[in-house]
Amino acid sequence: MGLYPEIGPYDHGMLDVGDGNRVYWETSGNPRGKPAVVLHGGPGSRTSPNLRRYFDPAAYRIVLLDQRGAGRSTPPASDPATDMSVNTTAHLMADLERLRAHLGVGRWLVWGVSWGSVLGLRYAQTHPGVVSELVLTGVATGSDQEVALLTRGLGKIFPEAHERFLAALPADEREGDLAAAYNRLLESPDPEVRERAARAWTDWETATIPAPPGSVARFRDPEFRMGFARTVTHYWGNGHFLGRDDGEGVVLRDAHLLKGVPGTLVQGSLDFGNLLGVVWRLHHAWPDSELTIVDEAGHDAGAAGDDALVAATDRYARGAGG
Repeated sequence: MGLYPEIGPYDHGMLDVGDGNRVYWETSGNPRGKPAVVLHGGPGSRTSPNLRRYFDPAAYRIVLLDQRGAGRSTPPASDPATDMSVNTTAHLMADLERLRAHLGVGRWLVWGVSWGSVLGLRYAQTHPGVVSELVLTGVATGSDQEVALLTRGLGKIFPEAHERFLAALPADEREGDLAAAYNRLLESPDPEVRERAARAWTDWETATIPAPPGSVARFRDPEFRMGFARTVTHYWGNGHFLGRDDGEGVVLRDAHLLKGVPGTLVQGSLDFGNLLGVVWRLHHAWPDSELTIVDEAGHDAGAAGDDALVAATDRYARGAGG
């Protein structure tokens, strides 16, 4: 099956979302097609032209955006003067609502990858009637358990890389919340401290999450590396701004709120998030979802995952449910 051919946007702009932030957005495909919005990962990554290719351009009005502080949105998180207190999950969901109103969209399909799946799930849970379907890959739910696994638990699998990851922190910061500890370094007034922390954080990321070469190469860009590290530690160190609970996390707790929203989950069998069974638990708590596991694939589900994602958007374009 494969992805659809490359296309360019037919419209784009910078949306003023308040708090001094302007969010980059673009639309491609069919202006009268089924609306779909794409949520990139990170938090703090950026959108990619390749993400348009998961949709039939004749059937979909494809909306891409760079979330606050990321990509072409301003001000960038890489700038130490950028106020991160106004970059939270609630702010990002409010931005989606402003963009939806700006584009005159009633309901839209939400497509999310990695962190984008967390944002998409919570958006659907808290904005009933707005999301027509969910298509998610590299699925995560933003729980404290997942953050603990990715920052500390994987140290048993990658001991040498984890030793370097811990060594970049002050000795008295190595036993607590590692994401929060790194975020404190990334908020340091000393640019050398910030740069060392950003490099150490992204070195750990690339050591633990096998990804396509282009994904790893982006961390060689000092500006991207800084913005990404600052944003992801800001979110991870604050419970993804989802609110704390005593169970498996807010998104799984509220999975019942997704009732009636068809969803497709596409997950690599070797994605480390599967060590906690998160995607399985989400699928079983959400009767309107379907789950495709791609054998021998990681966080990036590869060509077989791409086929499953395209099959899902094709099916939803025809008006078929989950």
